[in-house]
Amino acid sequence: MKKEHILVTGGAGYIGSHVVKQLIKYTSNDITIIDNLSTGHKSTIDTLNAMAAESNNTLTFIKQELADFSAVEAIFKAEQFDAVIHFAASIVVPESVSNPIKYYMNNTVNTTNVIKLCNEYGVKKMIFSSTAAVYGEPDSKYIPVKETTPLMPINPYGHSKRMSEQVIMDAAFANEDFKYVIFRYFNVAGADVQNRIGQSFPNATHLIKVAAQTATAQREKMAIFGEDYETPDGTCIRDYIHVDDLAFAHLMALDYLDENGNNIFNVGYGKGYSVKEVIATMKEVSGVDFKVDKEPKRAGDPAELISENSKILAAWDGLENSTLKAKRPKLFEYEDLALICQTAMAWEEKTLQKD
Repeated sequence: MKKEHILVTGGAGYIGSHVVKQLIKYTSNDITIIDNLSTGHKSTIDTLNAMAAESNNTLTFIKQELADFSAVEAIFKAEQFDAVIHFAASIVVPESVSNPIKYYMNNTVNTTNVIKLCNEYGVKKMIFSSTAAVYGEPDSKYIPVKETTPLMPINPYGHSKRMSEQVIMDAAFANEDFKYVIFRYFNVAGADVQNRIGQSFPNATHLIKVAAQTATAQREKMAIFGEDYETPDGTCIRDYIHVDDLAFAHLMALDYLDENGNNIFNVGYGKGYSVKEVIATMKEVSGVDFKVDKEPKRAGDPAELISENSKILAAWDGLENSTLKAKRPKLFEYEDLALICQTAMAWEEKTLQKD
């Protein structure tokens, strides 16, 4: 991996901060973060700055709204980025239904402007944070989900990401010097294995985060929504990936584009766990038998959603000149539900101590 100047939008947020952490650990790149701190935290930036100082990396933080196009353009003009890793987005599905304009403006319009600036200021590579929500509710015949599975998003969040994907592909078609990797995330969970950063998003709805909050008495109870799905134990099955593994994939993508053309990858482990399995694992690692209610099914919850991840694994195996592989031979190191739950739990305990 050659030294580059990397812009990370949304780098104070959950996934973005873990990617910055990995960039600091494995590369000598210059890193600039743009974040408006609407869901990210200044304390996260402080932690990343300390990591960068220890590793002699250059890390710059700019508090900035992406909606201020002229200000963002001034940053692109001044900094001359080699690559952009784009996370900044709104991600709450129910909110996207009640406030769709916010999602199309923030997720699609602002992203389109970032793509425009990449093309105008000679940025060669873009790594885009997309989502399995672009697949909607795939029929059981499409499980596990491949990158070629039909795209049928069912909410504004999924649609906004799908539209952004199309803008990226069209821009790259028109400009052969602009290359991209699009990552479609499955269920990202856990926290830094050294418990320095984690998921601090308020009012989280992610199962593992909710279970960890319930185990630490931040919530009185949690719920299982539906027990009569066509799965072995009747509850929904999802593909959970540790945030550090997901983050490392973005470094792989930077190397991948040095040797290969544009591509789209699912990022997941290719195996699923049911809601009951997740809750049982969290109870085991926490030692707390927290209260779990039974609630009716929620609309739009497919019984099973698992990634087909052979494409990204093959891409990793196929890298011939990557210095990353000498430092970390495996793409996915933390493929263990108990570890994911342990790190999520540890972060919640640390958050309580801060409060």
